Amino acid sequence: MMKKLLALLALVPSLVFSAGSNYPLDAAPDLTNDMAALQRGAKLFSNYCLNCHAAESMRYNRLRDIGLTEEQIKENLMFASDNVGETMTVAMDPKDAKKWFGGVPPDLSLIARSRASGNGPGADYIYTYLRTYYRDPAKPTGWNNMVYPNVGMPHVLWELQGERVAKYEDVADPHDPEKKVHKFVGFEQVKPGTMNQVEYDQAMADLTSFLVFMAEPVREGRFKLGVIVLLFFGVFTVFAWRLNAAYWKDIK
Repeated sequence: MMKKLLALLALVPSLVFSAGSNYPLDAAPDLTNDMAALQRGAKLFSNYCLNCHAAESMRYNRLRDIGLTEEQIKENLMFASDNVGETMTVAMDPKDAKKWFGGVPPDLSLIARSRASGNGPGADYIYTYLRTYYRDPAKPTGWNNMVYPNVGMPHVLWELQGERVAKYEDVADPHDPEKKVHKFVGFEQVKPGTMNQVEYDQAMADLTSFLVFMAEPVREGRFKLGVIVLLFFGVFTVFAWRLNAAYWKDIK
């Protein structure tokens, strides 16, 4: 028990560090009711994320909930198996992953929920994270990220977004005018991608919405059931009120 506790305490600094920076999060468009957006997001996830990241709490056949047939799932989204009842796993060996990336890529099944914080919901974190990669030759992968500084994951979507560098300028420290601070002022595009900025932002909104769906596939059904339950209780309250009035009217 003591060994487990010490191991957990040893992880605390890294967990705090990996929580990210104070970079402001952009509001992610909510496209979880847009079947076309979710299908585009599923395609991006299968082609760019599923090579390294598993989603073992998600089965391929749940993609029927976003309007895909089993044939479409097999032909367009499955590359390691033909059984749509299987979970979304990866073939990469964990030892190889640790050797190449310094750690095993996390499972993304619940990433949209686990990344929620006081700065905003998990969807905002993911949406901003996917859009704030920039070239940094000082890092082992050649990439860095504003939301997750010193990130170990390379920018797998760079062909879509292109290559950018972060621009800084020295400004007066608001707490001490005599000092200068290094302030981030934006990105500079140095190499175009296959998408322009608007197209890339839309693609990341699609991917983010799919990750939100994957974290809770029954979310929309739960909302609808909640409305039905509330309506039932509303009608039941009216009947109970009138029944109570009828029951006690002669006693008064």
